[in-house]
Amino acid sequence: MRNLKLVMEYEGTNYHGFQRQINSKLTIQEILEEKLFVLTEEEIKITASGRTDAGVHAKGQVINFFTNSNIPVERFPLALNSMLPEDIAIKKAEEVPLEFHSRYSAKSKVYSYNILNSLTPSPFFRNFTYFLPRTLDLEKMRQGSTYLLGEHDFIAFRSAGSSVKRTIRHIYRLEIREKEEQLIELEVEANGFLYNMVRIIVGTLVQVGMGKMAPEAVKEILESRDRRKAGQTAPAKGLVLQEVKYFS
Repeated sequence: MRNLKLVMEYEGTNYHGFQRQINSKLTIQEILEEKLFVLTEEEIKITASGRTDAGVHAKGQVINFFTNSNIPVERFPLALNSMLPEDIAIKKAEEVPLEFHSRYSAKSKVYSYNILNSLTPSPFFRNFTYFLPRTLDLEKMRQGSTYLLGEHDFIAFRSAGSSVKRTIRHIYRLEIREKEEQLIELEVEANGFLYNMVRIIVGTLVQVGMGKMAPEAVKEILESRDRRKAGQTAPAKGLVLQEVKYFS
């Protein structure tokens, strides 16, 4: 028995999220497991570092699975990429210890969120950005973001529908920067994220940037533990799982 780790990327536009669903909607996991069956002739159940929702993208999603196949590990990316659709790709593969778990062995995850802050939409960015034709005060957004750094109870930044009981997370860094072509990128690294946590953080900081909320209100929202006081959940298509970091 071998434990293989794959790093993959995908455009989530055409999928109902990563996790396989009972109602047979098209998911990343379903497609990957089907191709692994063709390649290994084994019924393989993959484990992901985390679920991404419908429309969310990934550049560094990590999965692992157990196999009895003797196919050299370096052959897996080439073989799988020849079968996968163009919006899914395996970047690399390696054999890891049997105890490695793509989710529970993770030290931190890095997500980015992109906003197209322009008066006009762009066909080229339509699947990858939150189009927002409103002036944003980035300095105020950065001020508000400082209250999110460190370890806090982020229950006010979690959507309903999650069964997770522990809502304390540690945000190591949160950066907001201007990019070319009127893009604004928010990048956040934490030891874990609650359901829709990044998208709610973005929606809240956008309210700050538009002057509808003071930067200090972010601290008040955290302390209130009340989801209703935070901003709206930003669209899924602006979110990208950039990287998963592991303990050495």
